[in-house]
Amino acid sequence: MKVILALGNPGSRYAATRHNIGWMVADALAERLRLIFKPGKGEYYQAQGSWKGIDFLIVKPTTYMNNSGLAAAQIAERLVVSPPEMLAIVDEIQFPVGRVQLKSSGSSGGHNGTESIIYHLDSADFPRLRCGIGSDFGPGEMADYVLSPFRSDEAETVAEMVSSGCEAALIWIEEETSRAMNLINTAAKAPRPKGPDAETSAGRS
Repeated sequence: MKVILALGNPGSRYAATRHNIGWMVADALAERLRLIFKPGKGEYYQAQGSWKGIDFLIVKPTTYMNNSGLAAAQIAERLVVSPPEMLAIVDEIQFPVGRVQLKSSGSSGGHNGTESIIYHLDSADFPRLRCGIGSDFGPGEMADYVLSPFRSDEAETVAEMVSSGCEAALIWIEEETSRAMNLINTAAKAPRPKGPDAETSAGRS
């Protein structure tokens, strides 16, 4: 069993905010695979599925971002899943809107949700799919920025990022994290096709 832990905040007030890009990817992935979220046996929603013969669980903590680790610990204990088998999907202000990168482990980088997971799992050895939300804010404005919705001119890029996030999650389910990193991060750096054949070329990639 592999676990995808999508970070975000519950409630319609936060649904379209930058901080909830993890939930956006989780919802899109569940819709693509025709999975339904149900209340889990803890402080989270869950949707269970199988991809390429591998069982997985998509988890959306309902504890609000700063306490995301509570749900992570509940899942780890209930399913006896180790941190390397748990992929956290998080927002990343260090990346421009649209960029997706898989990281195998490391510090929280100041992200409160990631910090909570590290604390409750007592480990930083879990992969993270980092989805760029940009950093167009001034001193002292970060909290308001991450809880604000994406701008209308960012909508197309956000949609592409959500799609890329879904593809990355499926690759991670199927592959070891190290190989998944190579596939996902290399693809993210590749130039996008341009010109009249762009759509056809992209579809074949």
